[in-house]
Amino acid sequence: MADLAPDERLRRLELTVTRRLDGLLHGRYRGLLPGPGSETAGSREYRPGEDEVRRMDWAVTARTTVPHVREVDADRELTTWLLVDASASMEYGTSTLDKRELAVAAVAGVGFLTAGVGNRLGAQVLTADGLRRFPARSGRVHLLGLLRALLGAPRTGDPPDPRGPGRAGGRAATPTPGLTDGLAGLQRVATRRGLAVVVSDFLDELPDDPDTPPPWAAALRRLAARHQVLAVEVTDPRELELPDVGLVTLLDPESGRRREVWTGDPALRERYARAAAAERDRVRRALRRAGATHLALRTDRDWCVDVVRHVHEQRRLALAPAGGRGGAA
Repeated sequence: MADLAPDERLRRLELTVTRRLDGLLHGRYRGLLPGPGSETAGSREYRPGEDEVRRMDWAVTARTTVPHVREVDADRELTTWLLVDASASMEYGTSTLDKRELAVAAVAGVGFLTAGVGNRLGAQVLTADGLRRFPARSGRVHLLGLLRALLGAPRTGDPPDPRGPGRAGGRAATPTPGLTDGLAGLQRVATRRGLAVVVSDFLDELPDDPDTPPPWAAALRRLAARHQVLAVEVTDPRELELPDVGLVTLLDPESGRRREVWTGDPALRERYARAAAAERDRVRRALRRAGATHLALRTDRDWCVDVVRHVHEQRRLALAPAGGRGGAA
């Protein structure tokens, strides 16, 4: 898709979303996540590890002596806020898409699956030029404008945009914001309870100490305290394992540091795979502890199928009886 003109890429992406996802998802499965809603629709038994304590129905719990949570109908109007990581590390890709393009596809899927009468979509995008904001609006034209802006977001090595954040009015450029800054900004604008979607590789600000949570974890937890949060983790297979291709130069796109590595060493490739797996596990644990729902997308897989599988799994969990968990998926 990268070799196509922006408008052609946008048309192809729109066809993929509207035809494939529309064909794969039907009826109640068209929603991205079971909505938190706002209108009470009865109670059911509490499911440890799945239900939020703030939804406890204390009156029913006291009457039955069994913990219950309130069930609610989905809100008629939904506001979805997106935080899209378009930093340097998202430009990497060894398959048909790079991570940045896969992130754009994820945004298109979110826009389609949350579309509806009165529903609005807003976004903040982390780019090399700073944090770019898109107000929450409804309609296809707004969604296509957002996707077009994401496809045209500056990349590493592009000349700086004189109109970019921090340059207007002759001001000096501000430091490039990180994922923590983006989450804090999203919390400031997402004042009404709704759906927050974070699309990133979540490699930003990972501490060297494996026991130390990343700084963005606390910001994500604060966001999840008010909103239903979906974390879309975007990865590439070469980030998980090294191929045996001899001498290669590895580049950290965020810091610019380079290192030459001899990939013909099986022990080195094994150490790399173990370290990469541990790093991704750290990210997933941090997402889970923050209270976010996790959707993993990879550049070497069919992202439409992964989105559909995620939607069906979320519906299965939401509709499963309290004592019926643990069966085959």
